[in-house]
Amino acid sequence: MSAASPADRSVVRELTIRGVVIGGLITLVFTAANVYLGLKVGLTFATSIPAAVISMTVLRYFADHSVVENNIVQTIASAAGTLSAIIFVLPGLVIVGWWQGFPYWTTMAVCLVGGVLGVAYSIPLRRALVTGSDLPYPEGVAGAEVLRVGDTTEGADENRRGMRVIIVGSLAAAGFSLLAALKVAAGSLQKVFHLGGGGTMVGSSLSLALIGVGHLVGLGVGVAMVVGLLISFGVLLPIKSSGHLPSHGDITDAVSGVFATDVRFIGAGAIGVAAIWTLLKIIGPIIRGIKDSILSSRTRQGGGEVDVTERDMPITVVVAIVLLSLIPIALLLWGFAHDTALHGSLVGIIALSLIFVLVIGLVVAAVCGYMAGLIGSSNSPISGVGILVVLAAALLLKAVHGGGSGAQTEAMVAFTLFTASIVFGVATISNDNLQDLKTGQLVGSTPWKQQVALVIGVVFGSLVIPPIMDLMNNSFGFLGAPGAGKNALAAPQASLISSLAKGVFGGSLDWGLIGLGAAIGVVVIIVDEILGKTTRKLRLPPLAVGMGMYLPISLTLMIPIGAVIGTLYDGWADRSTTNPQRVKRLGVLVATGFIVGESLFGVLLAGIVAATGKESPLAVVGDGFLHTSEWLGALIFVVLIGGVYQWTRKISTAGDDVAEVTN
Repeated sequence: MSAASPADRSVVRELTIRGVVIGGLITLVFTAANVYLGLKVGLTFATSIPAAVISMTVLRYFADHSVVENNIVQTIASAAGTLSAIIFVLPGLVIVGWWQGFPYWTTMAVCLVGGVLGVAYSIPLRRALVTGSDLPYPEGVAGAEVLRVGDTTEGADENRRGMRVIIVGSLAAAGFSLLAALKVAAGSLQKVFHLGGGGTMVGSSLSLALIGVGHLVGLGVGVAMVVGLLISFGVLLPIKSSGHLPSHGDITDAVSGVFATDVRFIGAGAIGVAAIWTLLKIIGPIIRGIKDSILSSRTRQGGGEVDVTERDMPITVVVAIVLLSLIPIALLLWGFAHDTALHGSLVGIIALSLIFVLVIGLVVAAVCGYMAGLIGSSNSPISGVGILVVLAAALLLKAVHGGGSGAQTEAMVAFTLFTASIVFGVATISNDNLQDLKTGQLVGSTPWKQQVALVIGVVFGSLVIPPIMDLMNNSFGFLGAPGAGKNALAAPQASLISSLAKGVFGGSLDWGLIGLGAAIGVVVIIVDEILGKTTRKLRLPPLAVGMGMYLPISLTLMIPIGAVIGTLYDGWADRSTTNPQRVKRLGVLVATGFIVGESLFGVLLAGIVAATGKESPLAVVGDGFLHTSEWLGALIFVVLIGGVYQWTRKISTAGDDVAEVTN
């Protein structure tokens, strides 16, 4: 079925109750998976394509389904899944000790207000960055292709294959996670050793989810992360730890401590410079796109015909949403800080914060939307934007309010994180929904109906995210938070961002480390620009290098390995198959299955931990089995990866020989 013409649209189902229900159910799965993955490794994954596959599989059992109805389901699930990136900031309130958990209604309101404001801001950007630009929108285009193929008669077989691949990938990842929880197979391998006068470490989580992440982000990002790893763990960590290691005994804690207090802040500097450079590169195209959008709007208001695929939510409604959002934001800020040490100057601080949210929110929406259109939502460095937002908010508040001590400093740190969380809600949605609107444009969806679906997705995500975050906190805790145990989730961005805010207000932030990272970032940017001008394919994405520098090696080393595996798989598809695009799509789906399976098992394990009060409630062997579990875990891990990818290759080409004979 092709996209319906405007004359036929009255008979095409698009925004339906059944679509909303299906989108809401898919939301439960992908939002839970993204919250867990983000808190564990600091990365989230784009949910558009797997949501589209699941939607098409389910809706085929209903009469009069359409490609645009499937697009609405995918849009709802995608918006809710991407909103989970709020975990890059909000857990900082627990890490700094201001919150002990996540109060449901407050957390839900932060997600809801920030998300809806993100949808509102992206509406006027649609013509500038979607219909009026040549941005590639890789995931949006891929999602449209999946929807088009799935809506044909032949697409039924594609859907069945896609669902089987997602399920098998999920079961493989969940199965290995279960073995790790039983302690039969090790979940990670790590070695700390002396290097020069200092020390460093090598190792990785045995995580199928990280293999999936690597497959999705691609070889360019994977190579850049390796460069970041080599800078941090091959050069900076040995130098910074020199003279700080014990002369005898285990050096693990000392090396890890130097990384946490020194090296990751150098990585933060690199990320900050890379994010600023990205903004400088895209601000020109954004301004031109907005001007073109205004001119087009004036032309339509002059009586011109408006095609159904160009009908946005009315601008008056958009402006009303933006202005009305100021009321709940002000109430949230007041409720958060009225009984703190800031109460004496709270009116002025809230007024300043509202202006900050409105202005910086619009800038963030444009930047994140452009970055997603350029490199895809999965690759978009949204955490780097979050770092800049928190630093800007902290420096502005300190400049206006002045310094403080004790309770005032703690309150300013918490207030900064809370305000930045609202802005980050804008960023997460803008990072994704322009991608969805691109998909809708390509399949003939009505923009205003998609925009309503985006708001519905935000509502679903806002309802689901707080209890999952609370479950993660109660079961594992976050690294660096008061009382966190050895199995605490890293929450790397939230930990880093909270440390930056505390450093700004407490005066303890070592700007020398940030400056060194910034200098490294400038060098990487220069190298990347030279590569871009002298080669066709070789690039060194600066933000990916920064991520490799500031995330623990245990969380990042497996991602480049996954990128290599994904590249080899795609290369085989191009060389050896008659339908390489279909084969590559199934590769994307098996990678997604790895992420979903491991993440959902993590959520289930968190529930068991919370119910039993034990850190390892499923363990069936003791520490004496550790050595055996390490080599056994590595062996099973390799066999699973090879087996699942080989099975995916087989199922992706099943029937091709018959098709060739028939043709």
